[in-house]
Amino acid sequence: MSHDRDRESRNIDLAVRYHRAVSDGASAEEITRFLAPEMVHEEMPNLLFPDGAVRDLDAMREAAERGQDAMAEQRFEVRNAIAAGDQVALEVEWWGRLAVPYGPYPVGHVLRARIAAFLRIEDGRIVAQRNYDCYEPTAPDAAPDLTR
Repeated sequence: MSHDRDRESRNIDLAVRYHRAVSDGASAEEITRFLAPEMVHEEMPNLLFPDGAVRDLDAMREAAERGQDAMAEQRFEVRNAIAAGDQVALEVEWWGRLAVPYGPYPVGHVLRARIAAFLRIEDGRIVAQRNYDCYEPTAPDAAPDLTR
């Protein structure tokens, strides 16, 4: 039983460190250190991707590089995490300030989302991630206080 709790604790730690690396602007190469070569990321339909998206590791690298160009800054705050075996469920608050115009949103606009992310971890690397991103209605362009 203790072995399972240790593994689950390590898996939560990995998931949180991965989100922190993305939040801190890690390069695509740095981010892929958390990911298995067979990684698949599924993003359910949302404001930015109305048809959703499915990405393999190469597509995730490309998306990370595009994201660095598109976002002046962003922050992920993990609010809750729970693990069962190789599965980790996260509740995450995200905000990002646009570096480029995106659709109707001008440079500097702040987008906010609450995210449910489900990750499967094998041998210390993420092999699958499924996101449900719920974007908040647009609001004043001030970065939210995520320290509460």
